[in-house]
Amino acid sequence: MAILGAKTFQNYINGDWVDAASGETFESSSPADGETIGVFPKSGPEDVDRAVAAAKAAYEEWRLVPAPRRGEVLFRFAQLLTDAKGELTDLMTHEMGKVKAEAAGDVQEAIDMAYYMGGEGRRLFGQTTPSELRDKFQMSVRMPVGVVGVITPWNFPIAIPSWKTLPAIVAGNTVVFKPATDTPALGERYVELFVEAGLPNGVINIVHGGGSDVGQRLVEHPDVPIITFTGSRETGVAVTKAAAEGLKHVHLELGGKNAIIVMDDADLELAVEGIVWSAFGTSGQRCTAASRVIVHDDVYDALASRLVARVEQMRLGPGWEDDTDVGPVINQAALDKIHSYTEIGKGEGATLLTGGEVASGNGLDKGNFYRPTIFGDVDSGMRIAQEEIFGPTTALIRVSSLDEAIAVSNGVKYGLSSSIFSQNVNNAFRAMRDLNTGITYINAGTIGAEVHLPFGGTKDTGNGHREAGQAALDVFTEWKSIYVDYSGKLQRAQIDTDE
Repeated sequence: MAILGAKTFQNYINGDWVDAASGETFESSSPADGETIGVFPKSGPEDVDRAVAAAKAAYEEWRLVPAPRRGEVLFRFAQLLTDAKGELTDLMTHEMGKVKAEAAGDVQEAIDMAYYMGGEGRRLFGQTTPSELRDKFQMSVRMPVGVVGVITPWNFPIAIPSWKTLPAIVAGNTVVFKPATDTPALGERYVELFVEAGLPNGVINIVHGGGSDVGQRLVEHPDVPIITFTGSRETGVAVTKAAAEGLKHVHLELGGKNAIIVMDDADLELAVEGIVWSAFGTSGQRCTAASRVIVHDDVYDALASRLVARVEQMRLGPGWEDDTDVGPVINQAALDKIHSYTEIGKGEGATLLTGGEVASGNGLDKGNFYRPTIFGDVDSGMRIAQEEIFGPTTALIRVSSLDEAIAVSNGVKYGLSSSIFSQNVNNAFRAMRDLNTGITYINAGTIGAEVHLPFGGTKDTGNGHREAGQAALDVFTEWKSIYVDYSGKLQRAQIDTDE
């Protein structure tokens, strides 16, 4: 890959590629083997201020560009993403660690989102309603807000930026984008393609660097009225507090502790495939990962044995190798955290059925590999059943009824995704109604969202907003109500309605 090596990258501010004001840099390296991806500017508040100023100035012209024309830029961007899909997939397997199929899916999500939001340029629907008065017309329209601060994680380094930047831009806002420091090359390439698509200078800007230096300033900046952030609950709370003084729009997509329910009438082979994909895809580093499997007692033993056998066949390795099933976790800190939860689970009395160790041998020592881990005999109150591990670990929990399964599924502080495997339509509809999550799957795993439906969760998973679909536009627009009175006289609503 031409992009790999000691190449030095820059911030993109107001149409120019520039170094950090301090001149400081940091390296991005592969979690699979430690190879250097590139050198990036270690930016600070001064760089954020420059980017925000550029975005603020560009906003005054960009908001006046007709929305269909804004959408056409997104269509061009979608085609460029399509053309670069192979290159981006390869880069993602190196910089983030996903296996090829998952990396390609990550890019495809961004392609889908670009086409979808490009179409919103010809929609951006408002409303017209009848007036209660004669000779009066009224409607509501969406209005852009200004500069959007976009802070994204490393686990979906192309898809999640698309969920945030594309609805913001098509609605007429401008963007300052801070990608995760673990995946800066993918963020850089994303912006390069947007530039190639013809987005005017200042409409999108990228500033590399850490959360305390770049993210904090972006959140607190008085000229940034919208912040959209995906990450941990703890950081999300801190973002909310920092943004409160400015009464900013804050969109948060935070943690998950998602459960798959397997009922006694489930297709067990299908359930095993769904669990494996949901629990160990992306090495469990998904907010929608199935870190709990709630199993009816009648099929618990059969499900557990099949699942363990299937997982022990999975091959660990670099994501760019065709026969890899599970790639590395993102960094050493993640590896340490995941293993600490293995020790917690054993200490709580859960039974370690497989995995539970840092993987070594066959070159795995060069990277951050953890064996897929399954705990059995897990009580729903244990920490491994309550806290987000964000790694390839899942916990099997026995139940004796659907009511108990739903109660256990709901008995965590998060509410992102849920799933049930059952061939009973009544079970399915009760689950759809009673599972307290933003997403529910029937006879599928806890992952697989599509861009034209809202994505997000309840409880501590976020603050009520959604990404994707038309719901995403609510984060990046304000409603304006407009009244046109053509009666030629003063008409007072609610007072002159009887005339």
